[in-house]
Amino acid sequence: MRAGGAQRMATLTAGQFANLHTFLVAARHASFALAAQELALTPSAVSHRIARLEAGLGMQLFERLTRQVKLTADGARIFAALQTGWEGLHAAIAGGDALTGSITVHARPSVAQCWLVPRLAGFTARYPDLDLDLRVGNDSVDFRAGQVDLALHYGDGSCPGLAARKLMDEWLAPVCSPDYARRHGLQGAPHKLADATVLHDTLAWPACAPDAEWRLWLAAQAPGASLPARSLRFDRADLCAQAAIHHAGVAMGRRQLVQPWLDSGQLILPFGPFALRSPQAYYLVHAARPLPARVQALSDWLAGQAI
Repeated sequence: MRAGGAQRMATLTAGQFANLHTFLVAARHASFALAAQELALTPSAVSHRIARLEAGLGMQLFERLTRQVKLTADGARIFAALQTGWEGLHAAIAGGDALTGSITVHARPSVAQCWLVPRLAGFTARYPDLDLDLRVGNDSVDFRAGQVDLALHYGDGSCPGLAARKLMDEWLAPVCSPDYARRHGLQGAPHKLADATVLHDTLAWPACAPDAEWRLWLAAQAPGASLPARSLRFDRADLCAQAAIHHAGVAMGRRQLVQPWLDSGQLILPFGPFALRSPQAYYLVHAARPLPARVQALSDWLAGQAI
């Protein structure tokens, strides 16, 4: 469904601008239904507008899948261009320097739950005219579609083809509830791990082994100890910590995530303080091009929150 460039330009008439805006909203949500809610239309009306736009441009903008829509290569290119123009229009209306608009942020669930979300009230107070759309998940982010402005990653900073800004380091140490440590005699005795249950974050960082964090800590801090046979596995570090709070076992704690629970006494450090710096760190990742002012403001604000 392609036509010549001259023909496509000729069919981009004034009547298509409403359809372009509908496309912009639908692409941002990756959903006709959510776009319909924002635009106060029916999903059928959104679908018809997109179809008219595609017919006029002579290209397919979305793949219609069973329960979702996905931008085609042409759709992603048009969406990126529309975003840039829409941001420029907002800036011009607001006077050029005002920070307005929306920012879509992607984060892994654990760092979103434990570190990012508790700080967001400070950002909204500082920038009341900026709207944040936070999306969480363990899947990798495809920046080509232009649907995510900034991602908060935990890894080694290797992001081929993308820009990465180091946000903060992480430190590792086992954590458990005071009651669990007492019942298993763990205080100051790493060798007693053999009689305990360990809690694994199996997706601690991209392409890691399920027990990677624990083996890293044992090799550096307790070379004589070994992992017990009993374990519980999760795909989120915050779930490991929550399980530890409820006496399920010993989790590998990341200081940036578990410090509030240590401060409250719900968790303790049975084998001593955070002495091992993780080879992974937290990075702000984005497409390799200059950030819009509103996204740069968020990046700088997050950097100021890091310790």
